[in-house]
Amino acid sequence: MGLFDKAKEFVDKHDEQVDKGLDKLGDIVDERTGRKHSANIDKAVDAAQKYTGKGDTARNG
Repeated sequence: MGLFDKAKEFVDKHDEQVDKGLDKLGDIVDERTGRKHSANIDKAVDAAQKYTGKGDTARNG
């Protein structure tokens, strides 16, 4: 099993934690950009979450 396969397996098994991490990362980027690009950051986080496990399991409200 290659590194990519191992990473995908890990992400699939820990979908909720990965989604929470993506939300947190999005919040950090949003804060550092002065919240000027909030809508775009939210869209990017949502898109990334669709590629983890079963999909977007965590929401920021």
